Amino acid sequence: MKYFKGSVLATSIGLLAAAWIGYGQQGTITSLLDVLFVVIVLAVLEVSLSFDNAIVNARVLKNMDALWRRRFLTWGMLIAVFGMRVLFPLLIVAVIGALSPGEALRLALYDSPAYERIMLTAEPYIIGFGASFLFLVGISYFFDAQKEVHWIHRLEMYLQKIGRLYLAEVMLVLGAGTLVAYHLPAPIQFPFLVACISGIITFTLVRWIETLTEHVGKDMTKSVASAGLASFLYLEVVDASFSFDGVIGAFALSNNILIIAIGLGIGAFFVRSFTIMLVERNTLDTYKYLEHGAFWALLALATMMYAGLFIHIPEVIVGSVGLAFLAASFVSSRR
Repeated sequence: MKYFKGSVLATSIGLLAAAWIGYGQQGTITSLLDVLFVVIVLAVLEVSLSFDNAIVNARVLKNMDALWRRRFLTWGMLIAVFGMRVLFPLLIVAVIGALSPGEALRLALYDSPAYERIMLTAEPYIIGFGASFLFLVGISYFFDAQKEVHWIHRLEMYLQKIGRLYLAEVMLVLGAGTLVAYHLPAPIQFPFLVACISGIITFTLVRWIETLTEHVGKDMTKSVASAGLASFLYLEVVDASFSFDGVIGAFALSNNILIIAIGLGIGAFFVRSFTIMLVERNTLDTYKYLEHGAFWALLALATMMYAGLFIHIPEVIVGSVGLAFLAASFVSSRR
């Protein structure tokens, strides 16, 4: 329970704020309860979509020192909750709608339907970046030549062989993005492809910085700090990419930016707490296939993000697929 004290406190504050917003809308208990229900559903949605995120994060976090772990929980939470769940959607609306940040905020607070329309217009580009980045995170794990433990043995061995080819993961993800772009309406094909390439460049850049800091004077304080910063940046981009699906899916329940931020923010707190618990209890060492399940779930999420541009995939399906991979890998680890 000690790992979740901060999450419980954040939940209490969030629910109080949601109750105040709900009562303020119509001045009735019914409106208050309606908003509380939406916030709780959004929080559960965020957690169900992000279990694999927690495991992917734990894999990186276990190699970070205590200082950067604390920063992940403090600075990282500010970025995750306010940056990705509030400021990022506002920035998207401002850019797509050619609005000033102030106008975008006014739209979010006082004209929610218009805010939602602009946000959903940006969905293909958000998905292009996020899915491409997550696809690279997932496939790089299975292409890793140093990987010794295999869960789905024959398939993972085959993927490891493919990974020996030069820039195999980049070519694969770029090919997937190009294929998806080809089937999109002509006006958004090029912007979508640019978003995909941006995701690839971001992944490559962050990994390059991380690798560079690992190889330059590991015994020097500055280098250790730089390595911690590189891992921190990598975790934040991974978290951001995971959050895209939740931010877009949240509009199915509410177009109120404050309600969405509270619900997804509560979920983000629990995911961070779960990540720390995994690290401090050495769960990934105890259950050796759990991280395999997380990365398969991540690849499934990226694939469904692409597919979601053509067909509606309910969030419950997206979350259930990820949980199924994690459950199967957990059971396999106990045998």
